[in-house]
Amino acid sequence: MKRSTKVSSIIIVFFLIIAGVIIGRTMIGMHFEKKFSKRPPPGLIVTTVKNYNFSQKLESFGTALPSKTKSFRLKKSELLTPIKFNQEVKKGDIIANLKTGNIVAPFDGILGKRGLSDDVLVSESSIILTLDDSSIIFSDLKIPETYAAVIKKSLPIEATFSGYKNKKYIGEIDSAASRINAETRSLLVRIKITNDNSELIPGALLEVAIRYNEKNSLGVPDTAVLLEGSKKYVYKVLENNTIEKVEIETGIRNKGNLEVVSGLQRDDKIVAEGLSKTSPGGKIKPIINEN
Repeated sequence: MKRSTKVSSIIIVFFLIIAGVIIGRTMIGMHFEKKFSKRPPPGLIVTTVKNYNFSQKLESFGTALPSKTKSFRLKKSELLTPIKFNQEVKKGDIIANLKTGNIVAPFDGILGKRGLSDDVLVSESSIILTLDDSSIIFSDLKIPETYAAVIKKSLPIEATFSGYKNKKYIGEIDSAASRINAETRSLLVRIKITNDNSELIPGALLEVAIRYNEKNSLGVPDTAVLLEGSKKYVYKVLENNTIEKVEIETGIRNKGNLEVVSGLQRDDKIVAEGLSKTSPGGKIKPIINEN
């Protein structure tokens, strides 16, 4: 009898312990649920969908050419006064004073020296002057024939020169050939750049970017786009600051923005950064960014 009572007591204590554990876990869960349910929604940067300028870019390279150039071959024995090289001269200025007469500049430009003849004897007795008008620089580019349909006169270009690595020179397409070169399968295109400070030197290698297919379209920051396989989504912010996951179709990427072809309308609000801090149906505290 005493043994049966002892067993019953052990069973009762065992169930009481289990019940205590269950009740304790339930109370702890309710405590944390209550605690975290009061956590405020995350503050996320929000922007509005608006229009941006988009364009595609075609890169090439070419040699800088002066708009006008003229060479003069002189005999050193004919010179009456030294020639001042690398000087700017005006049309009509005397650039060389010779025994047989003066050489006058036919146009404004920079006076230079092009290197002497390969013949040593001639080199010792001759000098070749160059006069370059570099106020406008041209460059001829070979563009692959696949781009022939988009190349048009006056398309904007940007050029860079290693002498001024951080500077961009703005110009345009001046002309294009009327036929494709059958040997190179390319179209010859001439660009034109206004060389205000004479920084671009004739003979320099120019890296050129031609901008085409320019348009003004709806766009979003590329940091606002969520990639899932081949599909793209954004988190649209509704009136009550809840999140809706919206699929979009995109086009051209340009300067940190993506063109939106479909899925959004102008002035829609979307999460611009911090997509991992929220999820569809969640609430956020919008931080407006209109940059």
